[in-house]
Amino acid sequence: MSDTVTTPPRAVPAPASSPVRGRLRPANLLRAAAWAALLLVLLALPLYIGPGLLSAGQYVMIGVVGAIGLTLVIGQAGQLSLAHAFFLLVGGTSYAVLAGESEQAGSEYIVGLGLPPLLAMIGAVAISALFGLAFAPVAGRLKGIYLGLASLALVFLGFYLGQALPALTGGASSGRVPAEFALFGFEFSNEGYLAVLGVPFRRAERLWYLFLALSVIAFLLARGAVRSRVGRSWRAVRDNEVAAAVMGVNVLRAKAGAFAVSAAYAGLAGVMTILWLGLLKPDESEFGTYGLNASIAFLAMAIIGGLGSVPGAVLGALVVFGTPQILTVFAGELGLGSALSGFSPVVISLYVYGLAVIAVVLFEPGGLAAIGRRIGAAVQRRTHRGAENPTGATEGRSAPPGEDGR
Repeated sequence: MSDTVTTPPRAVPAPASSPVRGRLRPANLLRAAAWAALLLVLLALPLYIGPGLLSAGQYVMIGVVGAIGLTLVIGQAGQLSLAHAFFLLVGGTSYAVLAGESEQAGSEYIVGLGLPPLLAMIGAVAISALFGLAFAPVAGRLKGIYLGLASLALVFLGFYLGQALPALTGGASSGRVPAEFALFGFEFSNEGYLAVLGVPFRRAERLWYLFLALSVIAFLLARGAVRSRVGRSWRAVRDNEVAAAVMGVNVLRAKAGAFAVSAAYAGLAGVMTILWLGLLKPDESEFGTYGLNASIAFLAMAIIGGLGSVPGAVLGALVVFGTPQILTVFAGELGLGSALSGFSPVVISLYVYGLAVIAVVLFEPGGLAAIGRRIGAAVQRRTHRGAENPTGATEGRSAPPGEDGR
């Protein structure tokens, strides 16, 4: 008979990640509640504000969609692109042709296919993505500033084609009026009478909800892409192309996919632009709606918000596109026509987001998104200050800027 004493098995400690996940759940719930509250506010705004502010908000949402696409290709995939204005023109022109009707305008014959607006919008996004995919051979062989300069050439190409193809664009002198968007017979225009809680819903209110829906869809798709296998392959290529290839990532395919997705987002922003303006008009100079200024503005949105951060792109669009619109709406109250004679809202906004870019580059390379993460981490530490931590380990690891799209 053995005298060996059997030692009772020790309890297996819980994985180190379990308490971390448990502590993060309240923060996730708080973040989800904040997004839900913001969405509810945006849904209710047309009931309380006028067409001027609604139009300003619509322009910001155009910037949101375009900036999300650019921050994916630059911040997530590490590919510098200055061609966003070109893809905006491609998307707007594609929608005008697909949804419009053929007509004779003076001596010029305008081409139109007369497709349903929803189908035309989807087609415009797909065509823009194909143009981005066509640029993939160049993107696969260049990087850094050389890739940026090559993509910038597309802006000048769009400037030329917009004027050389009046049958599609209507020409730089008059342009062409796009077909109003309609969904299942409901028109997003002034046609028909619609009132909600006694507030008449005209074109401004209807376009607000259309643009809000498109912005939310674009935001959710981008967050999903960033957190998926596709997003991981983009970041691998961004960090080290050789290491990414060794791990089995098809570098050329990842770059091509990033440019195609970014171009699709820009194309959608282009469709929203001509619906917002009510006109497709090619630029008469290279600094117009689809020129260098537009590409630089979207680049500023991505930098100010934080390269690679999808929510940061929203904040960047609010700064870059929201500032001139708000200043224009309140120009009278702010005395921009007298005290600051010679300084238009557009000029002032250029100074504002120019200084914002300099401040981000010098003091916070992670942009507004990094500041938000820092504030969130501080709130989380304060919330769990009294929690037990016997091992002295850190409560979590903050993701590098843009790693998960935050």
